[in-house]
Amino acid sequence: MRFPSAPILPLRDARPPAGGRDLGDLPEWDLTDLYAAPDAPELKRDLDWLEAACKGFAEDYEGRIATLDADGFLEMVHRHERIENIAGRIMSYTGLRYYQNTTDPGRTKMLSDMQEKITTYTTPLVFFSLELNRVDDADYAALFEANAELARYKPAFDRIRALKPYQLSDEMEKFLHDMGVVGDAWERLFDETIAGLTFEVDGEELGIEATLNLLTDRDRDRREAAARALAETFGANVRTFARVHNTQAKEKEVLDRWRGMPTAQTGRHLSNDVEPEVVGALRDAVVKAYPRLSHRYYELKRRWLGVERMQVWDRNAPLPMSSDRVVDWDEARETVMNAYAGFDPKMAEIAQPFFDRGWIDAGVTPGKAPGAFAHPTVTDVHPYVLLNYLGKPRDVMTLAHELGHGVHQVLAAGQGEMLAATPLTLAETASVFGEMLTFRRMLANAADDAERKVLLAGKVEDMINTVVRQIAFYDFECKLHAARRDGELTPDDINALWMSVQAESLGPAFDFMDGYETFWAYIPHFVHSPFYVYAYAFGDGLVNALYAEYEARPEGFQEKYFDMLKAGGSKHHKALLAPFGLDATDPAFWDKGLAMIEGFIDELEAMEG
Repeated sequence: MRFPSAPILPLRDARPPAGGRDLGDLPEWDLTDLYAAPDAPELKRDLDWLEAACKGFAEDYEGRIATLDADGFLEMVHRHERIENIAGRIMSYTGLRYYQNTTDPGRTKMLSDMQEKITTYTTPLVFFSLELNRVDDADYAALFEANAELARYKPAFDRIRALKPYQLSDEMEKFLHDMGVVGDAWERLFDETIAGLTFEVDGEELGIEATLNLLTDRDRDRREAAARALAETFGANVRTFARVHNTQAKEKEVLDRWRGMPTAQTGRHLSNDVEPEVVGALRDAVVKAYPRLSHRYYELKRRWLGVERMQVWDRNAPLPMSSDRVVDWDEARETVMNAYAGFDPKMAEIAQPFFDRGWIDAGVTPGKAPGAFAHPTVTDVHPYVLLNYLGKPRDVMTLAHELGHGVHQVLAAGQGEMLAATPLTLAETASVFGEMLTFRRMLANAADDAERKVLLAGKVEDMINTVVRQIAFYDFECKLHAARRDGELTPDDINALWMSVQAESLGPAFDFMDGYETFWAYIPHFVHSPFYVYAYAFGDGLVNALYAEYEARPEGFQEKYFDMLKAGGSKHHKALLAPFGLDATDPAFWDKGLAMIEGFIDELEAMEG
């Protein structure tokens, strides 16, 4: 069982927001539900307790797991969950403070110190999963048959047992556990480098969020200036980013080789509790659909923009028929909450405390981590949502997305520390569903065909970014890790791999400026969570199929939906989808989801006639 040396924060691919105007009273986090302050006596108390609890756990159970009866095993599980809870609380608090300002030396030091302490304290517990995997299969099965409360935990232990073929010696596993802080240091180097970058646009020095924002500016020259500024700064720092990627990919290759994992993706598939064949079917279905989706849409957009060739700075350009209206925070909140309440008042009730109690940090501030995420913390506290809100309609959709994560995490908390967390593939279900609810409500309230067209086009762009772009990212990562196994990669090598997937996914309408080949450098998923990105496409396809089921058979859907979210990580995707009559192992399943995107593009093309 891996303990948190850093908070696992699912970072959303940064959607370039708008900016510069009064957005209302943007909320900030109140982290006192975790700890009152960095020097709070409760934090010292918990650290001391954790150190003693880990030692005591090892003294009581190391070498004895195979001898425990069901009641004794259940008591051990409860003690283990308590340790997970305290370690998670400490690292959540430390990590969330850090992500508020990654350039603050004090916060950086605290995060590093806590990572090292937690790693040291939990090293004696490495035996837990190792011994568990040495329990005889028949004895293992008998344990869970003998105690109904213990049986509830079996899915978590089955996922641990799935790693049995790739388990190393006890001594080696302890060594790798201790070495985890080294890999974390490379992640922090990436975060701090990205947060500290500056980009000169028309004589103005900007941070990365503000510069990415300009890629959605109505002025094409301004968009181009931003894109070239990004390319210039990424190019100036590309050796650092290449070093981070080389080191992380090599570390992964060494670990995978020692463990005997057949592919670089195997570990991610295991942690996602998803079959490689299912991911392969998803990937192949999306790539096959590129011409029907992104290629076709961007040709439409090229005509709308009135340009002969699309440039990379046109990809997220506002449509000529869209307005420049900025959505203030109050309107964004009302839009999302009305959409949630329209689905079920219970959903809005769960979401309300995020706005009222300091569970959202929305403003753009110096040093703040880019993008957006929802972090679940621990099951007896609550999630926290980070945004960089600057008033674009897409920012409203990002709020709906991250709030969906938050609702999911609140509902799943009842499963406890070992079962609350969902695999990444299922973690995107509620977030993408929240986006879809918000979009459908806005579409239903559209004043005329022109507004409907803008909404449809915006949704298609978001879906392309979520499905097509993320599968292209996945292919890039697959190529990167495969190439790294053959030796060190130069920046030019990585650039070439990046460009090999861009034209294929975006289509023939595009030209690519010099410097775009370095745009892989700022994507956090590649560093923090290799192969994470296919979870977005998985979630979008799953939700499209779910929403189609909701429209076709709405009776009783809400109850089944909430039951699915409450299940957390206690069920496999096949069991979760069975009540809806859906099955992700069916290759045709993904075509259903892609058909929804294709249908939106059909409608947009029909409007042209």
